[in-house]
Amino acid sequence: MNASATVLAQQPLATAEASVARRSAQPLPSPAVLRQRLPLNDALAARIHNDRNAIRAVLDSRDPRLLVVVGPCSLHDPVAALEYAERLAALAPDVSDQLLLVMRAYVEKPRTTVGWKGLVYDPHLDGSGNMAEGLHLSRRLMLDILETGLPIATELLQPLAAGYFDDLLGWAAIGARTSESQIHRELVSGLDLPVGFKNGTDGGLGIACDAMRSAEHPHQHFGIDDLGHPALLQTRGNPDTHLVLRGGHGAPNYDAASVAAARRALEKQGIAPRIMVDCSHANSGKDPLRQPAVLESVIEQRLAGDMSCVASCWRAICSMVASRCPASCATACRSPTAAWVGRRPSKCCVRRRSGCAADTESPLHV
Repeated sequence: MNASATVLAQQPLATAEASVARRSAQPLPSPAVLRQRLPLNDALAARIHNDRNAIRAVLDSRDPRLLVVVGPCSLHDPVAALEYAERLAALAPDVSDQLLLVMRAYVEKPRTTVGWKGLVYDPHLDGSGNMAEGLHLSRRLMLDILETGLPIATELLQPLAAGYFDDLLGWAAIGARTSESQIHRELVSGLDLPVGFKNGTDGGLGIACDAMRSAEHPHQHFGIDDLGHPALLQTRGNPDTHLVLRGGHGAPNYDAASVAAARRALEKQGIAPRIMVDCSHANSGKDPLRQPAVLESVIEQRLAGDMSCVASCWRAICSMVASRCPASCATACRSPTAAWVGRRPSKCCVRRRSGCAADTESPLHV
């Protein structure tokens, strides 16, 4: 073999070595394995089915109540999350004539660049990235929240992760960054639960409208089965999608004029005018204390006769400042990780009146 041939023969090996150096792989349990380890019992499965139907009835205006998806922006502390769930579950019967409460149980976080990606990816919040533990902890926590009697909701960010949790969900969201993704539209088309598509980050409605029309239709697409094997997936289409208004580019779109424009845009395309207003993001100017004003506007619009706003989503949290939590709030306040207790790892959220989950005030009351 001459020198040139020797160089050519070595090139594929060098390329392969460079590729391997840029990434590594660790095995994870398949969705089927995790579901087997943390099964959904028949009673909970039946209740989730009923919860989904109740949410559908609100979205379709067959139930006049307001759907409210509320809770921590993201779950990171199981103890705090369960305490919040128990208090929200205790409140739910008192407001059930007017509100259908669903708890946020977000375990994935979309990032504009980099940052903490959620409980699934980094359950210890230290960059260790123990995803196997994160998947187990997330499903365990969701099951525990369901045991309180509440329906749960999450944002479906990574399509490969959806199969680990979709049997537990009453409602799901597709975020502004992913509503344009064909992969996410295909994913939603195969889900047997209501899903909200958020408007684009620029505030435009076209992306979400296209997403709803796409997800309503059957698809054949590449994916993985419950055992984690590559598979051709065939979906039937999801008729239970709706629009989520979250504002964009610093401008809100929750006011009566914006909601009316959204309703007309949906009707023009033959899409049912089912609208949820997200009280955070650009609608609150990223100021958590402005979320109640957004919700008040939604209520005023409904009282004025515009029932196309059938739902609202907002973020609540134990405290915006960890030092405001008394020692009784959580024993973890005395641990080295106290900075995370009662706080969201990124943006601020609305806190309770006293700033602590130990307070008896409603988590909906600011």
